[in-house]
Amino acid sequence: MLCANCGFENPAHANFCQECGSRLGRQCAACGKAVGPTAKYCLACGVPLADQVPGISGTSGDYIAKLLAPVHYTPPHLAERILAEWTAMEARGGTFGERKTITALFADMAGSTALIQDLDPEEARRLIDPVVTLMMDAVHHYEGYVVKFLGDGILALFGAPIAHEDHALRALYAALRMQEAMRRHSDIVRLDRGVPLEIRVGIHFGEVVVRSIRKHDLHTDYDPVGHTIHIASRMESMARPGSILVSASSYKLAQGYFAFRGLGTTQVKGVREPLDVYEVQGIGALRTRLQVAAHRGLARFVGRQEEMQRLHSALAVARDGHGQVVGVQARCLALLI
Repeated sequence: MLCANCGFENPAHANFCQECGSRLGRQCAACGKAVGPTAKYCLACGVPLADQVPGISGTSGDYIAKLLAPVHYTPPHLAERILAEWTAMEARGGTFGERKTITALFADMAGSTALIQDLDPEEARRLIDPVVTLMMDAVHHYEGYVVKFLGDGILALFGAPIAHEDHALRALYAALRMQEAMRRHSDIVRLDRGVPLEIRVGIHFGEVVVRSIRKHDLHTDYDPVGHTIHIASRMESMARPGSILVSASSYKLAQGYFAFRGLGTTQVKGVREPLDVYEVQGIGALRTRLQVAAHRGLARFVGRQEEMQRLHSALAVARDGHGQVVGVQARCLALLI
């Protein structure tokens, strides 16, 4: 049983937390609502509370049952960092809104309306929840934050509330991870139920204004506001099932680290100017910043002809079989205006 106070995982029969001593109560893992000891479903959100999912059996059924994890959760190790970020923002007086540069990711289940139209609502939830869980696991793996659960999809942020310099890359890695996990899960579901499942993902890099987090449950007061969210949503809606679409801003940051296919310029609803759209093909050939910088073109030395000649001379001697050691010292001159 998870302690609501400190996040420690206690045995199911425990009455008090072994880590902080707080009294433990049974809670819905999806929404955090207190539930009775014999309840089978949450009275607030309707999520099944039993350990086993009725109507599913066999190897693939066990796999699906394990995936029916909470669709609203933040892992404890991320929660601690998020609350630390919240405290810092509060100290700056930014709890009512702070400008952030982030990467927004939208993901949803393709064609879910047609898939579940003939299903009982509980059966539909059993089909959708594992997919959403796969999405969230991929986001959390790269330390992103799931802002909203959108029925059959999610909105996630990278770069806020946990700051990362490489948040655009993390979002793309997470998208690839969730697509790969979805392919494995879909194979099992297809064998078990004969239903094909696919997801689509849209990503955009830009600025938003974010509101504060409620300290006690980390729920969705941390809402991002801005055009960035709108464009990311449009990228997702334009993506074909099983694909990942990104905008030009995300492409420029990730070019080289990932392989892309240009889809040309597209008029996006709600955006005045047409946008360049790219489809992610997979991991690129380059790994480090230096490799990417060299691929894009390194800045040329200016006024260093003599130094470059010495380097070329040393290289020529080394190629003739005589080892050379060259020391390079750089100076940074600050210009005060």
